[in-house]
Amino acid sequence: MLPLLFRAHYARAMKEHHFLRGARVYLSGPMDFVASRADEKKLGWRNRIGDFLRAHGAIVFDPWFKPGVRGTQQYGLEDIHTVDVRETWTFEQGQAGDERRSQCAERFWETLHIDLRMVDTSDFTIAYVPTNIYSVGTVHEIVLSRLQWKPVLFVSPPVTFPALDLLRAHLEERKDAHALQLLDKLSSDVPIKPNPRAIPSLWYMPLVGSGNFFDGFGFADYREKFNWSEIPMDEREKDQPPQNPLLPFLERLTHELPQRWDNRLKKYVPNDDWLLWELDEPRS
Repeated sequence: MLPLLFRAHYARAMKEHHFLRGARVYLSGPMDFVASRADEKKLGWRNRIGDFLRAHGAIVFDPWFKPGVRGTQQYGLEDIHTVDVRETWTFEQGQAGDERRSQCAERFWETLHIDLRMVDTSDFTIAYVPTNIYSVGTVHEIVLSRLQWKPVLFVSPPVTFPALDLLRAHLEERKDAHALQLLDKLSSDVPIKPNPRAIPSLWYMPLVGSGNFFDGFGFADYREKFNWSEIPMDEREKDQPPQNPLLPFLERLTHELPQRWDNRLKKYVPNDDWLLWELDEPRS
């Protein structure tokens, strides 16, 4: 719950600035192969971004907390155990294998359906895409947004493995050649690929648009205002502060629409991806 004085401050601000008020924002990012689904749901980045956006009057679509569907209130709901259905998967041939694979697909269809409907309903998407976490749904959601010419604000954080570096140094100090060989084999098999400069996939660059990439959220400057408890992401952003954080961009979005750089004209031009509806409020 946001402090009363802070909520009052933002209520006044919303009367002056309007671009985020009523905007519908979908929060896309890995949910399956994260270290802990329970921690991701309770302490993940979506909780903080949701706080920030709602304080500015936006409507947040969070796949961890899906909106109810009229007439079918449990439709597509997802929790930390949703992916357990994978344990029934098999490559067995014949009817038995076909039945089990069909059951897996049918069980997850509602989740896929409602998540893509939220993307379809949103005005823009915020996507968190670390290069070390496998995620198929995130890619699908980004592509769907861009096929509809809706903005995707793409957060690609630096990826480093300090524990791996410490372990390697420890083994080198102990001159444990066998353990170092196993570590190299593990790094190759996984594979473990550091990305300290937070460089996104080249495929994403033309898909998303060069002006919509961020190397972090920039939570540090807003933690006190929103009374956020510390999470591991804070330590990572402290060690490597974002050069282009997302939250200041969203704050500017309350009062000005982004432009895009035209590399042929060599100047900034209007960005017509940002179509935020001016809808009349219901009359009482």
